[in-house]
Amino acid sequence: MSDLRQAALNYHALPKPGKLETALIKPCESQRDLSLAYSPGVAEPVREIVIEPTNVYKYTGKANLVAVITNGTAVLGLGNTGALASKPVMEGKAMLFKRFANIDVFDIEIDCSDTAELIRTIVNIAPTFGGINLEDIAAPQCFEVEKAVQAQLNIPVFHDDQHGTAIVSSAGLLNALEIQNKQLEHVRIVCVGAGAAGIACLNLLVELGALKKHITLVDSQGIVSKNRNDLNRYKQSFAIDTDKTCLAEAMENADVFLGLSGKDILTEEMLCTMAVNPIVFAMANPDPEMDPKLAHKTRSDLIMATGRSDYPNQVNNVLGFPYIFRGALDVFATKITLRMQIAAVHALRKLAHSPVPAEVIAAYGGDALVFGREYILPKPNDPRLIHVIPKAVSQAAIASGVAQLDLI
Repeated sequence: MSDLRQAALNYHALPKPGKLETALIKPCESQRDLSLAYSPGVAEPVREIVIEPTNVYKYTGKANLVAVITNGTAVLGLGNTGALASKPVMEGKAMLFKRFANIDVFDIEIDCSDTAELIRTIVNIAPTFGGINLEDIAAPQCFEVEKAVQAQLNIPVFHDDQHGTAIVSSAGLLNALEIQNKQLEHVRIVCVGAGAAGIACLNLLVELGALKKHITLVDSQGIVSKNRNDLNRYKQSFAIDTDKTCLAEAMENADVFLGLSGKDILTEEMLCTMAVNPIVFAMANPDPEMDPKLAHKTRSDLIMATGRSDYPNQVNNVLGFPYIFRGALDVFATKITLRMQIAAVHALRKLAHSPVPAEVIAAYGGDALVFGREYILPKPNDPRLIHVIPKAVSQAAIASGVAQLDLI
């Protein structure tokens, strides 16, 4: 681990600190170049934008520029690191946007814990951007910020910790259910972790057909039940009538375990009490709720996914957010609707059924990648993702009535 730590530090520090830099896309060599790029030539697009504000998409980089914004209150599994220490993560997010969907990003770290002030700040800087990706903002603040900011803006606002996780995990879960010969509307689901990701995953699964009466949500205090008086309104939505109080009781005869919590929460004993052909999504990072080797040793009828790249079935948000934004930006969408999210789920789910390109197989050691227990989601370096997911999202944006294709 010490070797990894030093390698990571060297990667970020050398030969030049950070992971991003800006680059010029127009000539800036001659006196004429300078007169066109700045004074006096730059006044012309300014005048055009004053006359017609949508001309900003024609004359600036707004249409392909996303803000990755955080206040550093829920950074990875590290907690409230503060805005400054969150910057390496936000730069990493920006890197992924560019690498996988050729989207430009400014990472913005806001030193602010007050919800109203955070909302005002984001709204006030929004004219710069074609879209806003909220990141690593703690629940329940993240729910309030996303809703309020989107209500005031006509560009997509997307909290990836919520919706990105929900979209990718839902696609994988639908495929796992298909393999296990189970239907979403019938399975019993236990979700451990009632933060942004957990609540969003459950909300999307309900939209896809899961029944709330079959869902048990568990937080750090135990089962989220109507007997408790310490629940925020987001948890209350999933509160159930039950005398059970702990995870072990919740796991009895469960079909699906969704873990968005911490290391080793799920025990062998709990796994043994699950229904036949169980599905375990242990998505805590870097250490899942149960070690996959132990899980497979305990249950041979198991399908398991984690958030790690060194095990099969990685639930990786990079399968979602770059392509979702690409699809939204391509049609100048004013928001990312539920219909667009569901379109991304099904496009991602279906792609896992298709034959895997040779270059992807080669990148993963040459082992066969065929739809089944150890391949329920495409790999992050699959070149088909950029062609399949954005198209589905764009089409859904048009169908949702939020596309503005006539801007330029």
